[in-house]
Amino acid sequence: MAPIWAAASAGLVSAGVALAAGELVVAIPGRNDPSLVSAVGAEFIDRFAAELKDVAVRLFGTNDKVALVCGIVLVSMVLGALLGTAARRRFWPAVCGFSAFGLLGAAAYRTDELGSDTLGTVAAAVAAAAGIATMWSLLRMAARLGAAPRSVEVDPAGDGVRVGDQVMVAPRSPLDPRHIARRAFLGTAAALGAGAAGMALVGRRIAGKGSSEAARQQVVLPAATVYDRDAVAGEVAPEEFDVGGLSPYITPNDDFYRIDTALSVPQVDLDSWRLRIKGMVDHPLEVSYADLLDMESVSATVTIACVSNEVGGGLVGNAVWQGVPLADVIERAGVGDGAEQVIGRSIDGWTAGFPVDVVTDGRTAMVAYAMNGEPLPVRHGFPARLIVAGLYGYVSATKWLAEIELSTWNAFDGYWVPRGWSKEGPIKTQSRIDVPRSGAELRAGTVPVAGVAWAPTRGISKVEVQVDDGPWRPCELGPVSGDETWVQWIYRWRAEPGDHVVSVRATDGDGETQTSDVARPDPDGATGWHSRRWTVTG
Repeated sequence: MAPIWAAASAGLVSAGVALAAGELVVAIPGRNDPSLVSAVGAEFIDRFAAELKDVAVRLFGTNDKVALVCGIVLVSMVLGALLGTAARRRFWPAVCGFSAFGLLGAAAYRTDELGSDTLGTVAAAVAAAAGIATMWSLLRMAARLGAAPRSVEVDPAGDGVRVGDQVMVAPRSPLDPRHIARRAFLGTAAALGAGAAGMALVGRRIAGKGSSEAARQQVVLPAATVYDRDAVAGEVAPEEFDVGGLSPYITPNDDFYRIDTALSVPQVDLDSWRLRIKGMVDHPLEVSYADLLDMESVSATVTIACVSNEVGGGLVGNAVWQGVPLADVIERAGVGDGAEQVIGRSIDGWTAGFPVDVVTDGRTAMVAYAMNGEPLPVRHGFPARLIVAGLYGYVSATKWLAEIELSTWNAFDGYWVPRGWSKEGPIKTQSRIDVPRSGAELRAGTVPVAGVAWAPTRGISKVEVQVDDGPWRPCELGPVSGDETWVQWIYRWRAEPGDHVVSVRATDGDGETQTSDVARPDPDGATGWHSRRWTVTG
């Protein structure tokens, strides 16, 4: 019988081989199929998103999906180790365990909008078979580690032992059969583990070379019509304050936050991609990517934010978006009588909905295909997404857009509404201190305190800071391209020695000052004033 440590190691390696085999099977260039791990993760998100969304964002930020994938892999490896120990005497627990894993993966795959049922079943079967075969081989090798010699007696001629008819040296000798078996087992397990890692990397690399990025590189953007005062894709943003650590007015694409439910970024074939407009419309229609680029386009600088953003958090960004006004797209289909809600549906099935009146009330509402002067990055929604100024992303910012549907207000709830979030999600007035960083030790004298504030569609009329319990002091505001963007602010503080707490608050263009009441992000956005504590030395 195999030692416990060897059986657990066999199970751990077998689980890794199973995961890697499943990863490799679905890694077909040009396809959009998720891995088994991604499918299980997506099912986990669907079932537990309401309970874990804010916790995950708070702990891992924009790395929440990486953390979930790592967690699934870790749990799988631990369960594999447990299966290995359970299969020391009888092998059927390993067969049942890996078969159950395969069934779970296949079932999760069937619920994934991006996955092929047939491919998912094949991948699950291959993964289970690979795990079982690896476990069988390693446990057979591991069994030799615990097998006792046929007979052992001390060799009268020396310090060795007699095993059967042969004289062996002391057990610690490299010639001990168990020592040889141990080396063989460890070498094989290590080789299989390395092979599993290699298969997983190859699978990820193949899947990563999806059709979207290749197609994106070939896109030539049309010229846009100016939609706000200054911001046209490719032009220089308004002059910024020269303060190190202050968020730039335009957030670079690589630094822009990403919060969504997609563990696998959807890959799109532009030749077959169509944006469908359906529901309560006069005549449903489909728009190709070429059709979209041929339509009159606009450019606007808009700040968008995630409803999960904590007070002072970084899940907010400002970018120059280019696309087709949503009103123009919908008008082509004709708005039906009684339509009250616009629903955006992603390629992966995610949905968001907002009032139809938003489309024509004067704010920026567009089907965007460019971001900061280049085609939408794949991770940010290529080939097209919805951008609606003044609404949190969970009710408006559908990425990887596939459908726009018109319905009544009560006929449909977007993805997050049944999970406890408000059906309407206007962005609340917020402000944030960027510099100095919290806990910094500062020198007495003039210290620039700076950050950003936002209230999209209403704009920011005033930002103030309070040092300790002193009066609120006005800040200098930077230039903006419109009321739909955030604004940089700066306060030149004459810092005196001691420990200090500085708070910030903003007033929107309607004269409403953000509340000091502290509230969690759920169900409709966090509130409160952002504060930082510093020590000033002489």
